[in-house]
Amino acid sequence: MSVITSRPPMDYASLSNRIVELTDLDFEPVAVYLPAPGASHRVFDGWKRLERHRYCQALMRARKGDSVVLSGEEIACPAAASAFGFHALPENLASGKGLVGFGIVQAPPTGKAMFDGMTRLEPGSVDFIAACPLSVAPSPPDVVVVEGATESLMWLLLAEVNRSGGKRQLGSTAVLQATCVDATVIPMREQRMNFSLGCYGCREATDLDTAEAVLGFPGVLLGELAASLEGLADKAIPRSRAKRAFQLLDKSKEC
Repeated sequence: MSVITSRPPMDYASLSNRIVELTDLDFEPVAVYLPAPGASHRVFDGWKRLERHRYCQALMRARKGDSVVLSGEEIACPAAASAFGFHALPENLASGKGLVGFGIVQAPPTGKAMFDGMTRLEPGSVDFIAACPLSVAPSPPDVVVVEGATESLMWLLLAEVNRSGGKRQLGSTAVLQATCVDATVIPMREQRMNFSLGCYGCREATDLDTAEAVLGFPGVLLGELAASLEGLADKAIPRSRAKRAFQLLDKSKEC
């Protein structure tokens, strides 16, 4: 979980600004902290304490500039509360019946299987959730969450492919709990990047656009990912966005 180290601080403002510039994001990445009970929390003094917010809504506040804290008592989504180890999953959700009620699935066993396969943090392992724009991160984040256009996120995925030496990237999702499980808990538990096209909840509860998606990665990868992204900026990103091959095809059709 979050640990304040004695290493020289990373220039998160420069890193965040550069990631936004290279990928053409509308909002900067979000630094997420999942401090363990008993850890020093002074670094979060003065951050806004949210009341009755879903986790995806806390992320929305953070990517728009707020530094926020969301406790287990105030998290408004029971599924997210379970994913972060704050509370047990309510029976109506665990049985799958709740997802039938929302129209997300047609049969309770389908919903039950989706929750049975949900990656969770250990109960009681997290004291609260804190999130802020990456540019003002006070220490190494546990996870970095990025929401934006799919083309923007594609370059971050390719940066990770390069960083990992060509390893294919896995996107694990049930199209459920896209921000809490897919973009935060899985990167935290499995220490890898994960990506998702979104879900019913985050699209209903936030201003996430229809063309936007989400990914998350462990904060320890931030420096290497940013360096890998710089390599893509030399040629791949501008060449792809110039669409020269498409323009040549267009011209050939005119002949």
